[in-house]
Amino acid sequence: MSSSAQISFTGRVFSVIALIEALTWAGLLVGMYLKYVSGTTEMGVWLFGRLHGAAFVTYVIACLICSARLRWPWWATILAFLAAIPPLVTLPLEIFFKRRGLLSRSAVKPV
Repeated sequence: MSSSAQISFTGRVFSVIALIEALTWAGLLVGMYLKYVSGTTEMGVWLFGRLHGAAFVTYVIACLICSARLRWPWWATILAFLAAIPPLVTLPLEIFFKRRGLLSRSAVKPV
């Protein structure tokens, strides 16, 4: 697939949720630094822990929906789930999926 394919609505939603998941991961990392390294405040972990938890669950649901609607191959679905575990990996995965055409409507063959 080419990167020139039109990104579907479902693909755009996946992109936004992947970005939010990565941003909340980054916020949680900063919060953990402030709590455990500098010892200044626990507020970052309190706030971003909750936000990232919600973003993670939303990302997993988005992966399931995208996998079904965009008919991802099994390896793409597994990669999408695994990308949520290490910090900030959902961003390069989303770029990779976009380049491979996995977020486009053209990836779905008409019935």
